[in-house]
Parts: sequence; structure tokens; C-alpha cells
Amino acid sequence: MTEFLRKNKLAAAGLGIAAVLTVTALFAPWLAPYDPAYQNLMDRLEGPSWKHPLGNDELGRDILSRILLGTRVSMRVGATVVLLSGIAGVFIGGFAGYVGGKLDTFVTVVVINSLLAFPGILFAIALVAFLGPGLDRLIFALASIGWVGYARLARGQVLKLTTLEFVEAARALGASSGRIFVNHILPNIIQPVLIQASVGMAVAILSEASLSFLGLGITPPTPSWGSMLNDGRNHLFDAPHTMVFPSIALVLTVLSFNFLGDALRDWLDPRNL
Repeated sequence: MTEFLRKNKLAAAGLGIAAVLTVTALFAPWLAPYDPAYQNLMDRLEGPSWKHPLGNDELGRDILSRILLGTRVSMRVGATVVLLSGIAGVFIGGFAGYVGGKLDTFVTVVVINSLLAFPGILFAIALVAFLGPGLDRLIFALASIGWVGYARLARGQVLKLTTLEFVEAARALGASSGRIFVNHILPNIIQPVLIQASVGMAVAILSEASLSFLGLGITPPTPSWGSMLNDGRNHLFDAPHTMVFPSIALVLTVLSFNFLGDALRDWLDPRNL
């Protein structure tokens, strides 16, 4: 792994940024120099300074503190959505592909293809608008559409694995269908699922920021990069720092997980061994 990271600079950069984001998310309340909800209207829209390295927003709140706390929100949303989506998608798609028949047809044709035909972000917007804004509702909405990609991936992998010799050998030795699925099928589809999960983190974080930008995500005063961008768009020309720094944080986060996904794909590819 060390040799691979030494050769692949983008992989090293992605892993490094992801590690920094994880540490920041865990220790954000202690790293933030100010209370992210504290308002000082006398210093509203103040540019970067020694006192406030990234400046203040339109309510005089410290942008650095809000970005740090926003990291915790984004990482929590991304990790939870990926975990829920991955577990649900792998078991639903994998089980449907393994059983086959009418169940596979229903899950694939009716459920998965129908959801894939509908834009995911619009589905999430509709769910959040119906359920109301909030962190838990946002996670539920994103996971409700996110599992479809994992299900389709798992189904394809299962259909390929069920034709291989080691599965046929386990079946010939009298292993039950459940035992074969859990002990032989699932462990061998983890590799593509991990790659999908890494890219899924970037998608979930970007979706959360998009919904928060529209006012359908995290409710104030909890800081969110999307809501910070929404607050700063009215001051793009007179106080551009209110949008520039949250945008940089969001771009670096999405790029890091995309780089990490590409690195995992290359590292786990047996042709590169």
C-alpha cells in the first residue's frame, strides 16, 4: 500500500485529505476557535484577519468555526448514508440476483430500474419536502435513493459469481443456499462495493450540500456548507470570502473521495498486482 501511494500522488492526496476530514469531524468542537452560532453584528462580513482567519459571515459568525463544524455534519451524513445504502443495497440486490426468477425480475425491472429512471436528487427533494428538513430526515431521504446503485452492482457481481467453480463446488458438497450466499458470495463482492462506497461518500456529501443550499437540509443554527453557500451568495461581490472558503472545503472533500475511489479500484485490481 505504501509503495502504491508513493507512485500514485492523487491517491495519496485523496487519502490524506480524507484522513484530515475524519480527524476534523471527530474533534471539530475542540478545534473551532469560536462558537459557530455566536453572532457579532459589529464584525459582520469582516474579511480574513488574525482574529478571524477566514472572516465572518453576514451575521458576524466566524466562518472557520462554521466550516469545522460543517465538516462533522457532512462526514456524518456521508458515512451514515453510505452505510445504510450499502447494507440495504447489497442484501436486496445480491439476494435477488442469487435467488433469480420472479423475485429478481421484480426487484430489477420494477424497483431498481424505476428508481434509476427518476433523478435521484429530485426524489430526495420530494422526500425532504414531504418529511420536513432535519438531519435524520435528510439521511433517510438520501439513503432511500442511494441503495439502488449498490443493489444493481451487487446483483451483477452475484450473477457472475454464481457461475464460478468454487460456488458450484460448495453446492455439490451439500452447502445450503444461505450458507453459500453468506460465506462465499458476500465476501467476494466487497471489493467493488468498497469502491462504490468511496465514490458514494462524495455523492452523499454533495447531495447534502445541495439540499441545504435549497433550504431543505440541515436546519439552522447547525452549520452546513450548503447553507453557508446559500447565505453567502448575496454577498458574492462585496464579501466573496463568505462563499469562497465553504466552496473550497466542499470541492476538496468531493475530490478527495473521488481520488480515493479511483485509488481503491487500481489497488484492488488483480491485474495491477
